[in-house]
Amino acid sequence: MHEETGTNEDVPRPLTQVASGQVVRVAGIEACSCGLANRLAAMGLMVNGELKVVNNGHPGPFVVMVRDAKLVLGRGMADKIRVV
Repeated sequence: MHEETGTNEDVPRPLTQVASGQVVRVAGIEACSCGLANRLAAMGLMVNGELKVVNNGHPGPFVVMVRDAKLVLGRGMADKIRVV
């Protein structure tokens, strides 16, 4: 349990629940097949990698920064990415 916020930051949650500006670590990918996991890995999004949520506005694109690259993800794809 995080003392300052009263939340448990070690419990993986969908990337879509992260506010703009937050930096998180990828805990896992809930993919039905290897295709999604492979596509995300090709974009640099891998388990234990850090990313910053640039834009999580509704409606609008879901934008993350991975290393020095901005990626635009569909909300369905972002919902399958679990982060801590």
